[in-house]
Amino acid sequence: MTNPMLYRQRFGLALLFTLALPLLAQASEPLPSWHEGPAKKSIIEFVQAVTDQSSKDFVKPADRIAVFDNDGTLWSEQPAYFELLFAFDEIKRTAAQHPEWKTTQPFKAVLESDHKALAATGMEGVLKIVGATHTGMTTEAFDDYAKTWLSQARHPKTGKPYTEMIFQPMLEMLDYLRKQDFKTYIVSGGDTGFMRAFAEKVYGIPPEQVIGTTFITSFQYKDGKASILRTPKLAHNDDGPGKPESIDAVIGKRPILAFGNSDGDLQMLQWTAAGPGKRFMGLVHHTDAKREWAYDRQSSIGRLDLALDEAKSRGWTVVDMAAEWRRIYPFEPLATEQVQ
Repeated sequence: MTNPMLYRQRFGLALLFTLALPLLAQASEPLPSWHEGPAKKSIIEFVQAVTDQSSKDFVKPADRIAVFDNDGTLWSEQPAYFELLFAFDEIKRTAAQHPEWKTTQPFKAVLESDHKALAATGMEGVLKIVGATHTGMTTEAFDDYAKTWLSQARHPKTGKPYTEMIFQPMLEMLDYLRKQDFKTYIVSGGDTGFMRAFAEKVYGIPPEQVIGTTFITSFQYKDGKASILRTPKLAHNDDGPGKPESIDAVIGKRPILAFGNSDGDLQMLQWTAAGPGKRFMGLVHHTDAKREWAYDRQSSIGRLDLALDEAKSRGWTVVDMAAEWRRIYPFEPLATEQVQ
């Protein structure tokens, strides 16, 4: 005779397991913050094709190289590039050591928060600000300054640390790729040292897989102490054509997957597309004015014009942020319905 108590226990466990199945399936599903749309479909189909040993498109793990831009691709870039906001704050922090800045542009404009005067200094002014805040110090000192700022500074719109202004869907993509034996790199216009200050903790990308703009450095040995000095002379501008150049120089292999968000990423996408076999080229299109920002062809930050045209003409994947991302930032709730 069956024990009624034992029967109820077994029935309860079976019911619990049945109810949990959808949740377990959702938890194991790749890219959960992506809507079931064309972008998610193209990513998964590509990964499945290049990792299936029986597929004609199979790529051995050693050649599964994936490269990602940072600003606007892995984290937000509005109202200004976060590294530039770091530089502005560093000017204010160190102003007491440079009394001449009170009357010298572009530093005067930064100290007075005069955006019009700052804009009038153009790229030359930006380069002076970056030079004053990024060079003339050791690599260890710069790393400390960057990490201190990242731990204290807050985004002007959300009030969140800048390291929380990262895109949850892209974090999931990085994790998904690494689980499929891809090696993920950052290839961005930002300073390599600045990105290394947070990339491993935030993205899981180690320092040796971070490629960016660099300054010429100089080895110093004084009083029995060794250091590397960051000099004001630019070594490599990792933007536009500089991206495939640095990929070739540092990685030594052509990626099979590249993701960007602006015209500054076009040559990296072209370089990736030019290789043999199956390739994936993707663009994050900022279309969500409500949850993030909406901008493309006319933007002075992260302009997406020529790359958008080429992506459409060549069938590259363009991610419509508003329509295809259920969540943008990790601190946001997960949307249950697709944005129309």
